[in-house]
Amino acid sequence: MPAPERIPPRSMSSPESPRDTELLARGELTVRGRVREASNAVLYCSVAHEGREAACVYKPVAGEQPLWDFPDGTLAQREVAAYEISEATGWGLVPPTVLRDGPYGEGMVQLWIEADPGARLLALTEDEEAGEGWKAVGPAQIDEDRTALLVHADTPELRRLAVLDAVINNGDRKGGHLLPAPGGHLYGIDHGVTFHVEDKLRTLLWGWAGEELPAEAAAVLDSLDRSLAPGAPLATRLAELLTGAEVTAVRARVEALRATGRHPEPSGQWPSIPWPPV
Repeated sequence: MPAPERIPPRSMSSPESPRDTELLARGELTVRGRVREASNAVLYCSVAHEGREAACVYKPVAGEQPLWDFPDGTLAQREVAAYEISEATGWGLVPPTVLRDGPYGEGMVQLWIEADPGARLLALTEDEEAGEGWKAVGPAQIDEDRTALLVHADTPELRRLAVLDAVINNGDRKGGHLLPAPGGHLYGIDHGVTFHVEDKLRTLLWGWAGEELPAEAAAVLDSLDRSLAPGAPLATRLAELLTGAEVTAVRARVEALRATGRHPEPSGQWPSIPWPPV
């Protein structure tokens, strides 16, 4: 099987979600390679429909590795649910994502986003505090005798993603899951470990922990609260992808964020930083 890099990936800065989801859902899916660093089966594909073609990622349910704290065979649905929540926020933080049949059975298919190699969102500094334009995450061990301060960029886009992660209860926000696209738009990927009913938030984006939510985030949470009301289209769609208890937990997290008006802080009941962090 050829390596993924043999096919030039599609570089996007602002996908047109309705057209792209139709392409992903109805197009002919051709496997071109495999992303070998992933723990689950992640296949690099092309998809073509009615004269349009794009690169995409296909994660078949059959290739999911069992997890002790999530039901087997549910990660693809969680990825799609994360996309649905992202679309409801209006922020477009998750690339267009659908659930469909493919060469290896049902799975998640997501538009491929080529990251800007020049963008810097994470860094290590030997200074005691984060510099201007950065937020501190915490100390990181570099070697046996040396530590550094892990920092992330202080940008509106990353802050939006931190809010989204709090809503979907993302248990695995690693550095490699951040894709700054050419043109400045930011995407987050790999949302299979989300929507657990218990607090599982693990992320590298703790720089705003405890801080007051921006006004735009508060407005988005108000809108999400309405969209998650029983019988609303978003709530109905999530019920097709998640359990009833998980949908109820999403509502509860949104209500809690609205009540506190602040970014969540690590609970202390669960490791707050994913491993490995990248």
